[in-house]
Amino acid sequence: MPRGLTPRRPARTGRQDRIKAVRPALRQAQGKLLSSKRPRSQAGPKPQPRPVKQKSYNPVAPERVAEILKRLDQLYPDVTCALTHRTAWELLVATILSAQSTDVNVNRVTPELFRKYPTVEAFAALTPEQLEPDIRSTGFFRNKAKSVVGAAKKIVADFGGEVPQNMKDLLTLPGVARKTANVVLGTWFKIADGIVVDTHVTRISRRLELTAQTDPPKIEQDLMRVIPREKWILFAHQVIWHGRKLCYARKPKCIDCPLENLCHAADKTWSTVDMHKDARA
Repeated sequence: MPRGLTPRRPARTGRQDRIKAVRPALRQAQGKLLSSKRPRSQAGPKPQPRPVKQKSYNPVAPERVAEILKRLDQLYPDVTCALTHRTAWELLVATILSAQSTDVNVNRVTPELFRKYPTVEAFAALTPEQLEPDIRSTGFFRNKAKSVVGAAKKIVADFGGEVPQNMKDLLTLPGVARKTANVVLGTWFKIADGIVVDTHVTRISRRLELTAQTDPPKIEQDLMRVIPREKWILFAHQVIWHGRKLCYARKPKCIDCPLENLCHAADKTWSTVDMHKDARA
């Protein structure tokens, strides 16, 4: 037999036989011990509690919109346009001049302006250069002069000297977009053809989550879908006044605002409700 291949002989004491007999039993005992120490998570999925159904938040829910309108009615029951005017033409001119300016500043300019040029025909006889010095303090006076004179000429030539009473014709006038047309139609003619969307309405309607848009025509469409038509004119005036009194662009006076617990705006200065990161001016 080659060297090194001699089979191993069992010990005379029988020790080797006892080890072979014990090993299977030892392995079996170890297996039971390990299985008893297995984490509960491995034994099977732990039963989970049923999720509690929470009522979803809808910022344009009819009952929420109705409550906003109710509180605005209590705050500003009889407000109207702050621009001084005596005729539809004067309101149209004042609204054109109010772009990128304040109503207070426009109201300082227009009394003398309308005394100097009392009729739409008087404005139509001007050139923009002649009007510029009279409206310089309102800002962007060159463009505004072109718009006012151009609107006067078209009203005299196409509408018999009378300001049109419908959106389609108003939008043909130089310097007139939907905001200006809505001011004239709503304030003077009491026609609700849309909602005035200025900087105040944009800011507050976004803070109140009545719209997520930033473009005025899209904001107007969103508001027209959730505000009842009979409220369109007054709603715009109320929100504009609210923006002047409490809901400032910077540091709004949230602690004094009756709408505070309905507002989740992220840029509030004080809040009793959760604030939503996407609700901001």
